[in-house]
Amino acid sequence: MDALALVNISKSIENKQILEEISFEVALGEIVALLGPSGCGKSTTLSLIAGLIDPDQGEISWKGRSLRGIPPHQRNFGLMFQDLALFPHLNVFENIAFGLRMRRLALPQIQQRVTEVLELVNLQGFEGRDVASLSGGEMQRVALARALAPQPELLMLDEPLASLDRTLKDRLALELRQILRQMNQTAIYVTHDQEEAFSVADRIILMKEGKIEQIGSPYEIYQQPASPFVAQFLGMKNLVEAEIISENGQSWLRMPWGKIPYPSQSKGKGIALIRPVGAKVNGKEGLQLTGQVIQKVFRGDHCLLELQCDAERFSFSIPCWLVMPKEGDILSLSIPPESILFFGN
Repeated sequence: MDALALVNISKSIENKQILEEISFEVALGEIVALLGPSGCGKSTTLSLIAGLIDPDQGEISWKGRSLRGIPPHQRNFGLMFQDLALFPHLNVFENIAFGLRMRRLALPQIQQRVTEVLELVNLQGFEGRDVASLSGGEMQRVALARALAPQPELLMLDEPLASLDRTLKDRLALELRQILRQMNQTAIYVTHDQEEAFSVADRIILMKEGKIEQIGSPYEIYQQPASPFVAQFLGMKNLVEAEIISENGQSWLRMPWGKIPYPSQSKGKGIALIRPVGAKVNGKEGLQLTGQVIQKVFRGDHCLLELQCDAERFSFSIPCWLVMPKEGDILSLSIPPESILFFGN
């Protein structure tokens, strides 16, 4: 069952179009990430769902009921901000209990619920701690516990891990998904970090300039990006002009270095994506590339290579047990057709 539905939502702020006819659904118990660069409309979408601002057009509904005219405090939605917004003058218990007190729950109920959510985020015994004494990761957990304490039907998280370093962010993203899954919590997770979105979400809505560029699971979006923009945003930068041609009943992909058989229903010019993984050193099948190693980054079991091929520079990930090239070396690679994706114009 779809819990949340947005249909043809548009929004302008100060005569600037922020969102343009976006539509998507979120199922009960599903974690959906709104992913995209800064300024693409992710946080504005959250504000519309929360009821902090109203759409210029379109409809937002929850379990089939329109949210138009329903104030934020009556929607039973939770919102966790990037800056966490913890109260520095209150301890951990009082921070988490704040929303429960606003609902006029009895003290025994508040104490029980605070204990439950602290156990959920693995902060048992932190009730009396000063929030200023907490680490960054502990503060994130307290903010999450506070957002979960009132048992919101929908939890919205706006860049909740943006201020953390990469290692801590990766660990907390996995913990956060585990917590949300354990609670069967319906959630919308806003981020500009694709690795974070892949770690947390069941499904991703990738946005660009106020429009939805692609919707799918992390696997679907990574394996089949819908456009050169999606590929580039996901870190796949090997894009080159190409053309689909037909010769003797066979479809071919023609690129600056030659042509290879390529199954395609379309014809004409476009852009080809050469995936950074899948290249084989000194292989004989597929597209043949020869270039000079401009840069090499060692990553343990693989190397990230920058390869200058004529006028083009490409990035590849090569297993280190196959080859250990040096900067300046000439390297020959073969790219199988399944590692190339064509985008028609």
